[in-house]
Amino acid sequence: MKKILVVGSSNTDMTVKTPVMPAPGETVLGGEFTMSAGGKGANQAVAAKRAGGDVSFICKVGRDMFGDNSLRHYEDEGIDVSGVIRSGKPSGVALITVDKDAENCIVVASGANLDFTPGDIEASREALRSCDILLMQLEIPVPAVLECARTAREAGAMVVLNPAPYSDLPEELFRYISLFIPNETELSGFSGVEVRDAASAARAGRVLQDKGVGNLIVTMGGKGSLILDGGEPRMVPAFKVDAVDTTGAGDTYCGSLCVALAEGKSLDEAALFASAASALSVTKMGAQTAIPSREETEALLRLRSR
Repeated sequence: MKKILVVGSSNTDMTVKTPVMPAPGETVLGGEFTMSAGGKGANQAVAAKRAGGDVSFICKVGRDMFGDNSLRHYEDEGIDVSGVIRSGKPSGVALITVDKDAENCIVVASGANLDFTPGDIEASREALRSCDILLMQLEIPVPAVLECARTAREAGAMVVLNPAPYSDLPEELFRYISLFIPNETELSGFSGVEVRDAASAARAGRVLQDKGVGNLIVTMGGKGSLILDGGEPRMVPAFKVDAVDTTGAGDTYCGSLCVALAEGKSLDEAALFASAASALSVTKMGAQTAIPSREETEALLRLRSR
C-alpha cells in the first residue's frame, strides 16, 4: 500500500440543524446540536483512513482542549499524527448551520491553521519526501501549500490539490500538481472560463493543463464528476441518495479517491469509489461523523452493479 500524507487544517465543528437559515440580525430556534472533529485536512485524512489507506496527517493545533481532543480522535482512527505541530494560537473552530434542505452555512475561526511557518515545513520535509501521495487543501497558508507541493513533487510523489476554499494561487504551484480536484465554481475562478456544463468544464480544464497541471477531476454535485486526463473527457455519475447534510462530502470524495489511486486503480475506478463514499457521507449529519467505512462504500458499489 502506498503512503498517503495529508497536510492541512484541523478544526472542531459545532453544528446546529435549523428549519431555515437566519437572515442578518435574525435569531432562529434550531434543533439538534453536535460537536465533532473537522477541518478539510482532517476530514480528508479520516476519509482516507476509513477507506483503508496508510495515512499520516500533518496539521497545526493549539495547546488547548480542542487540540488535545482532536489529536486523541485522530490517534483513535489509526492515523499517524507524529508530525502534528502545536501552536501558541487557539485551535481552529468552525460554526456550521444546516437547514432542512441539507444546505449549509459555515464560518471558520482558523486560529492555528494559519500559523504554518517556514520552520514547520522544514521539520516536515522527511515526511514530505517519503510519501507516495500528498493530499492538500487551502485552509492553511498558500506559501506552505506551495513549499509542501514542491518538496513532495521533487521527491517523486503524486501531488493532489483540492483547491477549497477558493484562493488565488501562484502560477508556480500549478506545475507541481499531479491531480487537481476543483468544483465548478473553483474551476471557473482559476481558469477564467465560466463553467456551466461538462463541455465548458473541459475548456476550463485545458487552461489549467496549459499552466502545468497534470490531470483534473471536476466535482459537479448531483451531476457527478468529470475526468480530464488528456483523453476524451468523461463523466462519472453521482449516486442518488436522500441527503441530510452535505458538510464534508467533498472531503470524503478526495480522501477516498486517494486511497483508490494508492491501490493502483484507474482514475475512472477511483472516481466511482469516491463518488460512492461521498454519497454515503451526505446521508448523515456532520463531517467526520458521517464518513463511511470501506465496507459501507463497497456495499453501495455492489448494489449499483446489480
